[in-house]
Amino acid sequence: MSVVSKYNRISMVYGIIELPVELLLYGRWREEALSNLSGKVLEVGVGTGRNLKYYPVGCSVIGIDNSTGMLEKARKKARGMRNITLYLMDAEHLEFPDDSFDYVVTTFVLCSVPDPVKALKEMRRVLKPSGELIALEHMRSSNPFIARIEDLINPIMFFFIWDDMTRNTMGNIEKAGFTIKKAKNLAFQDVFKKIRAKP
Repeated sequence: MSVVSKYNRISMVYGIIELPVELLLYGRWREEALSNLSGKVLEVGVGTGRNLKYYPVGCSVIGIDNSTGMLEKARKKARGMRNITLYLMDAEHLEFPDDSFDYVVTTFVLCSVPDPVKALKEMRRVLKPSGELIALEHMRSSNPFIARIEDLINPIMFFFIWDDMTRNTMGNIEKAGFTIKKAKNLAFQDVFKKIRAKP
C-alpha cells in the first residue's frame, strides 16, 4: 500500500490519534515556529491543517498534500482564512516556479515522504535565495539507547502510517543543498528538532 493510500485511509481518525502529543508538545512548537512568519509561505505536507491557525493573517500561505482525505480535513479548518490556499500536490514534484517563496515549512513530514532528499531539493528550488526552510521534525537519535528504541518501534509506525523514525533528517537536508543555520533540540534529547536552513 502506498503512502497516499495509507494517509487517505487514516485521515478520518488521524486527528484523534495525534491529539495527546498535539496538546502536550506539538501545539506550542507550531505556534513558536510559525506565528512570526511573513511574505509567501509554502507548507509541504499540510495534512489535516494543524498549522493553519498559527500563521499570521499578513502572510500568504499555500499548503500542499498528496492525500485527498487529509486535504479535506485541512479545507474545513481553512474556511474563512483568506490567506490560505490548498492544493493536491506531491512534495517530490512541486508545481511552482523557481524562487517563489520566502519560507518553506515542514512539520513532521520528512519522515513519511518516500524520497526526502528529492522533496527537499524541490523545496530548495522554490525558495527565494534569501528564503528559509523551517522544519519541525523527528529523526534518529545520536543516543544509542534512544536509537535502539526507535529501531524497535519503527516497523509498527512504518506499517500503519509510513512513518520512518530512523531517518537522518539533518543529513538529508544538507544532501539537498541546504545550509543548516540552527538546529534546536525540542524533546527526547535530539529526536525532535526545530531546524532553520538556507538554500
